[in-house]
Order: sequence, then structure tokens, then C-alpha cells
Amino acid sequence: MRNDTLTKAIVWGLIGGFVGTIIMDLIMAGLFLVVGMPIDLIYSFIGDVAQSFFLRIGVDVAGGIALGAVIHFFLGLVLGALFGVVVTKIRALRLTSLKKGVWLGILYIEIASQPILVTAPLLRTMTAADILQWYGLSTMMHLIYGMILGGVLSFKQKET
Repeated sequence: MRNDTLTKAIVWGLIGGFVGTIIMDLIMAGLFLVVGMPIDLIYSFIGDVAQSFFLRIGVDVAGGIALGAVIHFFLGLVLGALFGVVVTKIRALRLTSLKKGVWLGILYIEIASQPILVTAPLLRTMTAADILQWYGLSTMMHLIYGMILGGVLSFKQKET
């Protein structure tokens, strides 16, 4: 793979990851608003989980919304860039249609996010209902992210 092709794959993965994260978060904020929950709850929760992790390794950081938002968007970008590289570098995974892009995007993010999602119940005290809600909401939201990510990259790959 040429360096310019790899660079384009990373850039389009970053774009797809960013757009996917924004759309996923807007839908989630709307959902939270409808059910009467704070719209920034997900950032606060992610920040508090991250704080728990950092405290376990001896690093004192403030949790909450700011840390959660930074981590959430960082992961959206990194996972998007990685997807861009994978579907560009592996011939069998090249996105030859929008349908293939969407399905691979969904499959990718649902698998790739599992090690990240499992940290919440491992690091925080959560009831069975909390864990079910965490995984259910995460699965639905990542479905949206994967659709957008795969769609953006399939559009770009069809163009080249």
C-alpha cells in the first residue's frame, strides 16, 4: 500500500469516526432529553469510569464531563482511523458497496467496543439493571456510529 493511500484511509476514517460520534451523541442527547435524563450523562459516566481506571494505576485525575467527552471523541476518531486502514489494506474487506460498508462498520464497532465497554462494570459498582442498560444503550448507539462510519468510508472507496 502506498503511503498516500494509507494517509487517505486514515483521514477518511477520522472523518467517518468524527461524524459518526457526533451523530450518535446528538441522538443520545435527544433520547436522554426525552426521558428526562441529563443530556451530558454519557460523558460524565465515561469520565468517572476513566477516573476509576486512572486511580487504580496511581494517577489522580478529575473525572466527569470534560474527561469523558475527550475520551469519547478520541476513541471515535482512533477507531474510525483504524477501520479506514483495515478496509483499505485487506482486499476482502474493501468496501465495494454502501451495504457492505454499513454492515462491516456495524460489525467492526460492535466487536471493537466490547473490551472498552466491559471496563465500566469492572471499575464501577453497577447493578445488573445498570449493566443491562449500559450494554443495551451502547449497542444501539454504536450501531448508529458503525452505520455512519461504514457509509462514509464506502462512499470514499467507491470514489477511488
